[in-house]
Amino acid sequence: MTRRSCTLYAVGVICGTLLLVGIGLVVSQVFRTFMHNRLKKEIVLVEGSRVFESWKSPPPPVYMEYFFFNVTNVNEFLERGAKPVVKQIGPYTYREYRTKDNVSMVENGEKVSAYNTKSFVFLREKSVGDPAVDNITTVNIPAWAVMNELKGSFWKATMVSVWMNSLGSGPFTTRTVDELLWGYDDPLLARIATIKDVETVFGLMYKKNGSHSGEFVYHTGVKNYMDYGHVETWKGQRQLDFWTSNQSNSINGSDGSAFHPFLDKNERIYIFTSDLCRSIYMEFEKDVEVKGIPAYRFTPPRSVLASKEENPANEGFCVTPQECLGTGLLKVSPCRKGAPVVASFPHFYLGDEKYVAAIEGMSPKREHHQTYLDLNPTTGVIVRANKRAQINILLSKIAGFPTTRNLNDTIFPVMFINETVVIDDASAARVHKLLLIVTLVSNFPLLIVGLGAIMLAIFIILLYRARKQKNEVKRTVFTKPLYATSNEEDTSYSAVSDKEKEDPQNGTYIGLTAKSEPQE
Repeated sequence: MTRRSCTLYAVGVICGTLLLVGIGLVVSQVFRTFMHNRLKKEIVLVEGSRVFESWKSPPPPVYMEYFFFNVTNVNEFLERGAKPVVKQIGPYTYREYRTKDNVSMVENGEKVSAYNTKSFVFLREKSVGDPAVDNITTVNIPAWAVMNELKGSFWKATMVSVWMNSLGSGPFTTRTVDELLWGYDDPLLARIATIKDVETVFGLMYKKNGSHSGEFVYHTGVKNYMDYGHVETWKGQRQLDFWTSNQSNSINGSDGSAFHPFLDKNERIYIFTSDLCRSIYMEFEKDVEVKGIPAYRFTPPRSVLASKEENPANEGFCVTPQECLGTGLLKVSPCRKGAPVVASFPHFYLGDEKYVAAIEGMSPKREHHQTYLDLNPTTGVIVRANKRAQINILLSKIAGFPTTRNLNDTIFPVMFINETVVIDDASAARVHKLLLIVTLVSNFPLLIVGLGAIMLAIFIILLYRARKQKNEVKRTVFTKPLYATSNEEDTSYSAVSDKEKEDPQNGTYIGLTAKSEPQE
């Protein structure tokens, strides 16, 4: 066997081996399964894991923007029932700091308990004005909470109406942004506190700066990666007791800070939010990219806040059969001490058109008012998020309060929030590195197949050249030159001279001379 044929044989063997091994690994997905199992073990809420520290203290900066609706025609609205006119003012932006405090492992590391503490610091450079100076005319929420509490009790309502007149407390109030957010002493509540145990300070974010909303117990994901970050209990409860059905009272999904790896476009993402006292769900909308990181965008569909007619599963969120609101609204009074608070998306986005038309100044736009999460599907990491929600008050005519006599049922907007986060550069670099490792390891069999394909190409080239040379040899015919005039016997070997010349180094010199004819 010649050297060339040995080389050809070796290349063929290597090529076949690489292709067989590579294709076998691709089909069996051994490396992909190995990498996925490795990630499932690393993305868990336990000490020393890849994500635990960032879960306890998220590095990306979170910003909370507050937008208020300033009412410009209070008198016309109250006295003549005119269409209310509001003007959006904001944002007033705060840096939000989130930490998980009192973290402790429970049930042999399968669950972890923690308190979610939030703190806010005002950022003047990202705001439209000074919250300590800027005034907002809006709904007097404490007054409406008291009036709503006295529905059906005409004599008590009449007495409280007298109090309100004497205190100058009406259906609307003008306060600074700081007061509306972080609290002020309300004169009506102070009067009621003399006969009933009530909080005298009111603020939309009162006692929410530097505080938490109760103990959460989460699944660590050790037992099942699909449960990673899911809420097991809140304030010791596995089920809520605010609503009228078990489905509505269920605590589902995470708290919005952690999501399991290997997300699928067809799955629903469930999030429990204590602010709404319920779980909501999100569905895949589209592929996006943030700082070079691929992500799936999930957003709440219209069905989340749809009416019971549009989505029968939402009937459990009706406070009473008579208090079922239309699409786009959720009455959260059961978890707001009976106050007539209604939640929606900003500007009644995804809501019935009648709520938008009832207030002049509403202009829902998807790009400004949509809530969404951009999640990297491999790791479940949040790369960008916008949580947007609006606080409204249900205004109506209440017997015993003359100032409400001209009112029809109106969902009145007070304020909406825009909570935003984008992954920071350092965290993005870590995600890029992790995704690169996952890609290389998962696709290693493809590299083997590629190398086998290259070897196959080399094998084909060598085989072609070998066959070509073999064919050329077969076509070669050895013949005498046409110009030859003598036969073999025309030449003979003889010495150069009569005496052979001897060369001690190179031997005898031989000369080629014409053969002489014999003498007759």
